Amino acid sequence: MKRYLTTLTSCLLLCAQSFAATAKPNVLFIAVDDLNHWVGHLGRNKQTKTPNIDRLAAMGVTFANAQCAAPVCNPSRAALLSGKRPGTTGIYDNNNPFVAALKPEESLVMQFKNAGYETLGTGKLWHGGLGWKEQWTTIKNETFNKGKVSDRSIGGIAFGPIIEGGDEAVSDTGIADYGIAELGKTHDKPFFLTLGFHKPHMPWNVPQKYYDMFPLADIQLPPTKEGDLSDVPPAGVKMATRMGDHADVIASGRWKEAVQAYLATISYLDGQIGRVLDAYDKSPHKANTIIVFWGDHGWHLGEKDHWRKFALWEEAARAPFIWVVPGVTKPGGFCKSPVDFMSVYPTLCDLASLPKPAWLEGDNIKPLLANPAAAWTGVGVTTFGQNNHAVRTNRWRYICYADGGEELYDHSNDEYEWTNLANKPEHAALKAELAKHFPNINRPASAHGKMSDNEGDPSETPQTEKKKNKGKKAKAEKTDSTEK
Repeated sequence: MKRYLTTLTSCLLLCAQSFAATAKPNVLFIAVDDLNHWVGHLGRNKQTKTPNIDRLAAMGVTFANAQCAAPVCNPSRAALLSGKRPGTTGIYDNNNPFVAALKPEESLVMQFKNAGYETLGTGKLWHGGLGWKEQWTTIKNETFNKGKVSDRSIGGIAFGPIIEGGDEAVSDTGIADYGIAELGKTHDKPFFLTLGFHKPHMPWNVPQKYYDMFPLADIQLPPTKEGDLSDVPPAGVKMATRMGDHADVIASGRWKEAVQAYLATISYLDGQIGRVLDAYDKSPHKANTIIVFWGDHGWHLGEKDHWRKFALWEEAARAPFIWVVPGVTKPGGFCKSPVDFMSVYPTLCDLASLPKPAWLEGDNIKPLLANPAAAWTGVGVTTFGQNNHAVRTNRWRYICYADGGEELYDHSNDEYEWTNLANKPEHAALKAELAKHFPNINRPASAHGKMSDNEGDPSETPQTEKKKNKGKKAKAEKTDSTEK
């Protein structure tokens, strides 16, 4: 009898292990907005404090050379979530609504729902929110608690500490709360859990304690070069100066304050990621849950006389990209091979054994998840506007604009892209080879509509925006009265 029970127990254990091995994996899908590569484990900025994002990277594989499909919220997210590049859809900017160019059934989330997954979402995934309601089995609406802000904005660069109110005054805290709750629940089906964090998107309004982590006297400005745009073609210069932010910042004499605010907001976000990771570690689903952590694009803070995204350079195109895949990734993986975020859709389909839609245009990076040092021929491709492209390899960034302007940077000795080598005759063959990676489809821009870049938490609208809108209204009324 004892032998029989022992044998039965062994069989049950083997069956349980077999079931666990074949069960559909859950997915914890973490999106962050406007986070550049100022995270500790990437080493780009020594001031940043991101122990929790670094902790996540240590759990799996981080991609140190990950490029966005487009350096703007709407087209970047639309490309990643549809598997179609901007040139294929015509979604190039925030004024090309994704709902006019794509269908719900093309969504990555819908693929998981159709495969029997619970699709659970809160926050920002598509530009403006969660996108089509039919993608989701459960939507958690965000809650917004107002905090009093000390506005320190410089023109359009909106920031200032929250001086009355704690973390609960920022909507991302509620997004983390939802993720924590779902990770602790029993689920009858596999789940695709999306947490779409807004920060560090402007306005950089987070509690004062995060500002205090970065004393203003200690702030270091990002490395810059005087006259950096002198060898940049007109199309690139136009992108860099289209907002006029850098001139405003320089005139204010408060560049360090803006850097401090961005670093503070990153640290706030990092704290929320840490809370989610604590819940993941305790979750009954941990052994069978994939984590995908991605930022939609990078951000400039004065490099190349430029602020925000909206450019094809390294600071705008590069963002954190981390995967934890039970049974595939090993802790501490660090991949230097160039990839782009078009890889998310096909790779998740492979890992979850979902059908791979025929329209997908990205690479499957599963080989790099298993072995970050594996041979790799892929590159990262970024598009901003029709027929403006950048290709990134291990060593080179090559940019070609629609008007024929070019930039070529050698990252082996020019990591901040200060010297444009595109006009050197000896690089003609290299440029021709790199240009083969540019997309062949470059459709005109799709339907235009009103989509704000500064969408998000309405409770965090800075006072300067209110003043600006009031000023615009007054100006319009004055113009109307003059015309009459």
